[in-house]
Amino acid sequence: MNKSKVVDVKEKSLKTKVIAIAITAVVVILLFVSSLAIVPAGSTGVVTTFGKVSENTYSEGFHLKIPFAQDVVIISNKIQVYETDASAVSNDLQTVNSTISVNFRVKNDSSASIYKNIGSDYQTVVLMPAVQESMKAITAKYTAEELITERNSVGEEIKEQLSEKVSDYGIQIEKINIVNFEFSAEFNEAIEQKQVAEQNKLKAETEKEQKIIEAEAEAEQITINAEANAEATKTEAQAQAEANELLSESLTQSLVDYMTIQKWDGEMPEVASSANPIIALDITDEESDADDSSSEQTESAQEDTE
Repeated sequence: MNKSKVVDVKEKSLKTKVIAIAITAVVVILLFVSSLAIVPAGSTGVVTTFGKVSENTYSEGFHLKIPFAQDVVIISNKIQVYETDASAVSNDLQTVNSTISVNFRVKNDSSASIYKNIGSDYQTVVLMPAVQESMKAITAKYTAEELITERNSVGEEIKEQLSEKVSDYGIQIEKINIVNFEFSAEFNEAIEQKQVAEQNKLKAETEKEQKIIEAEAEAEQITINAEANAEATKTEAQAQAEANELLSESLTQSLVDYMTIQKWDGEMPEVASSANPIIALDITDEESDADDSSSEQTESAQEDTE
């Protein structure tokens, strides 16, 4: 009986030790796990001790902390995208609705300050009102048409003004994208009509330039033809002059007389002059013969009468 009681006591004592060891091991494991802090890449670990934010932060990697007393809040320092709709009025009083996309990041050395002063919802607290205000201020400097034609300049100005507003909080603006601009239906219709008018004007100017080019080409062709004809006439005149000069040098009085006789048709001209010396000579001889014949006939008639 006593032996049985002794065995039970020993067994209970062994079980108690095992349980105590197990509990101790669990506590040690929990303490060890609670003292571990892992900060992922591109982030900063903000350390809080019983809720108080410490100025010291953890960089990415493995760290130890006081179990149950300290906690590590992860603040991302990677580039994040914040997109929102914004409404503004242009310089010519046109309502402009737009969608703005902002690429930003939290500076590493400002992570603790942002968490302490703003909290983890810094996009809503800081970024959203700053984007809206910057959009309204810059849009008011441009007309609705300029917002379209100078879109890149508008985006750069919004980025500069937004950076000035949020840089003190430790937020860095990387890039601004104006996703779209939306205007009233009346303005869109006016823009469309203007584009059609400009296209028609461009078409008319193109046709006018084409006609001018064609007219200039035609005038140039006429000039070329005229110059060619003038050159041909000049060449022909020079050739004729040279031929006449050669012909003049080859003519003699005997040749002229011969050619005159060859061209004579056998009829006597009514007027004889020094211009036709050969013909005039023939006429004189013939008239002389006629006079001699008439005289002979007169003398013969008188003799018969006697």
